[in-house]
Amino acid sequence: MTTRVLIVDDEKLVAWSLRQALTEEGYVVDTCATGTEARAKFNDFSPQVVLLDIRLPDANGLELLQEFKENDEDTIIIMITAYADADSAVEALKDGADDFIGKPFDLDKIRLIVAKALEKRRLEKQVDYFKDQYKRRYTHDQLIGNSPAMIQVFKMIKICAESDIKCILIQGESGTGKELVARSIHFHSPRSDAPFIELNCAAIPEHLIENELFGHEKGAYTHAESRQKGIFEAAEGGTVFLDEIGDMPLHMQAKILKIIETRRFRRLGGVHELDSDVRIIAATNQDLEAMVAENRFRGDLYFRLNVINITLPPLRERLEDIPVLANYFLDKLNEEHGRGIQGISQEALECLKEYNWPGNVRELKNAIERAYMLEQEKILTARVMCCDLKPCPGKPELPKAQEPVVSPDGRICLPEDGISIMEVEKELIRQALERFRGNQTKAARFLGMTRDSLRYRMKKYELR
Repeated sequence: MTTRVLIVDDEKLVAWSLRQALTEEGYVVDTCATGTEARAKFNDFSPQVVLLDIRLPDANGLELLQEFKENDEDTIIIMITAYADADSAVEALKDGADDFIGKPFDLDKIRLIVAKALEKRRLEKQVDYFKDQYKRRYTHDQLIGNSPAMIQVFKMIKICAESDIKCILIQGESGTGKELVARSIHFHSPRSDAPFIELNCAAIPEHLIENELFGHEKGAYTHAESRQKGIFEAAEGGTVFLDEIGDMPLHMQAKILKIIETRRFRRLGGVHELDSDVRIIAATNQDLEAMVAENRFRGDLYFRLNVINITLPPLRERLEDIPVLANYFLDKLNEEHGRGIQGISQEALECLKEYNWPGNVRELKNAIERAYMLEQEKILTARVMCCDLKPCPGKPELPKAQEPVVSPDGRICLPEDGISIMEVEKELIRQALERFRGNQTKAARFLGMTRDSLRYRMKKYELR
């Protein structure tokens, strides 16, 4: 799109010279000599760039600057004046001017200033776009669920984002979404314009972790040829996310405790302490309280981190969220690959609910992606979806089924030695199929389930 430039100057020779120079650069240029004309042409011509004289016959250029910025803050406005004093320059820049030129001026300089202002604005828009896209990735939409446990998590995220609590601890099994929670807190907080920097404490060798966190001075150690910022310095004003905090060495835990308490740190090899204004979010899949009791984690650090605690439930404790999670991942895959898979069969969803999900949401996402790539039908079927979902290792052996006893008042009394729900379910399905001579539709209606659910269980229990 061709850039439109409006020149507002009451000196005809100046306006003509600027128009010629900028037209040669490929811009569409218009001119006017008064404030009244400038207001009309700003609305009709819709310029991306305005070269605005600070003194006009009927208007003050600074007032026009404010009007134009209020109407369209993206408009680039470069002030021009023969009275190039420091006061007017500072006032114009405070009011939103993008640059300031004093008369007399060089036309080549004008060309360069306009080109640089346009390039700067283009880069700013690009940065804003990518920041917006990045932020969208970590909204609550990424944290899916309607279960009571997840609603409580959303409430805690809102509380943390709206306050400036300096320390937050996120606990939960691997794959439950701890990083998503941390990013969501950051990107919905007043710190969202500052960096979010993550360090996985389990992935960095012990002898390197201090350098990663605090940086070093030139000559601090062999091959330290220049000063390097650490994470706490690079994230100034933002958030430091310490993932797998339970794996941090004890001597480093003491240094993290100090930065929490004093808000100051020192680079490796440094003499002077530096101020630090960051929010610390720590996450772990370990039981820190038990580690404190075993002297494997500092109790004082645990209590400082545990100001606000967000505990993420494992997927097996919120099975009602599986359908919406599975369909969310399916929609994302359709957006990415464009295969147009229309949905997930009820039988497949029932199968997903039967699994224990030791890898939690991450494992569910991988299962959906695997089925998506293998499926030949228009919907994801249980045949493909559940072929690799085996009982979880270490899952306790269920007791053999025993006959429940029905009391005179109609209550079912469980036997002393316990009962296997799976065996009871299998027997109820067998009896229903026998009663209706194998008619699956009638048996499913009799048992209060869908035909797909019945067929899945028949396959699971090898019933014919």
